[in-house]
Amino acid sequence: MSDLYIAAGGGGDPLGTLIAARTLTAGAEHTDRAEHAHPAEHTDPARAPLIATYAWERPEVDPAAGGPLGERDFDGLVHHGGGVRGGGFAAFTPATRARPPAGSTLPALAGDLPARLLLLDPARGLSCLTRQIGSMAQAAGGRIRIVDIGGDILTHGDEPGLCSPFGDALTLAACHLTGIPTTVHIAGPGLDGEIGEQPLLERLAGHHPLVPDREAAAAAARALAWHPSEASALWAAAIHGVRGTVRTARAVVHLTDASPGLHPLPLREAIAHNPVARALVAEHPATLDGAADVSHRLTGIPGLASERSIRTSHRASPAGGTAFLDRDTAMKALHAAADGADHITLRHAARALGLTWRDIPALRAVLTTDTPVLRLIP
Repeated sequence: MSDLYIAAGGGGDPLGTLIAARTLTAGAEHTDRAEHAHPAEHTDPARAPLIATYAWERPEVDPAAGGPLGERDFDGLVHHGGGVRGGGFAAFTPATRARPPAGSTLPALAGDLPARLLLLDPARGLSCLTRQIGSMAQAAGGRIRIVDIGGDILTHGDEPGLCSPFGDALTLAACHLTGIPTTVHIAGPGLDGEIGEQPLLERLAGHHPLVPDREAAAAAARALAWHPSEASALWAAAIHGVRGTVRTARAVVHLTDASPGLHPLPLREAIAHNPVARALVAEHPATLDGAADVSHRLTGIPGLASERSIRTSHRASPAGGTAFLDRDTAMKALHAAADGADHITLRHAARALGLTWRDIPALRAVLTTDTPVLRLIP
């Protein structure tokens, strides 16, 4: 028996969700040992957690980005149950492939994360998504734990930095409709750059956070070495003790002593904060487009459009990739691109040097770094 973990926002959230799962499992094991003098079967760390996620990637990963990919967009998924129409679900393996022109990091994550990755496919609407999640939770045998890196799942819909509220709200609504006990966990308040740390801490008041240890963060290290995630990378960096300002692709984010926290709150409280989730539960739109229209109406942000962000022109990787770079030249350029920040994400570093996210491992080699974010100050 285990719990079903849901990476609320897709993209790089499975990495942070794994860190959260390791942290929550360790906490449950500690409690169980204290109460029963032996670890519970469902918290056995050797058993890979079930992590469900949208295949909803950034445009540089998925050139067709405009919403989440579904089962029809992949070859090589492993199917469980009666198929998506009947409430079954699909899982990724390292052999899964996105059908061009779509792109996805999830097959590679299936090989590099010690977890079993399941596909949340909302293409047939909220009711079908609810059945999928119910089937996944039944397969896991436990409760549902939603993990959101950064905390925009607690949006009030009017924050000036808000970019992508729809996926999180859809997750909340579907989990509510399953009727299965669900807890929402906010990891690294403010680290996605959409809602500030202080407003989120006020919304989380009274819910005491867990603080993951470095061993939990290390579970995602292999994937963080190449994945363009920023929010999960920032959370891992904060857990490892990094503090100060970090230049990301969208903004400058501050890592503080509150950044490593993993805050739990009941599903009902999360929905009480989120007007889109409340409207989805009340209106129960029949299609994904209808659900996206609800989100657009309430927030002014198109639910299925590409992430609303500051776009920077992208050059193709120079011939030879990073071969033309030396460390001193690269660091000088990155200092200029960091806007005075103490650190820079590897995603933004690659972008600033005219590289793609696929060049991140080679760039790390040039910069001689294996940390989640690159330190710029001496």
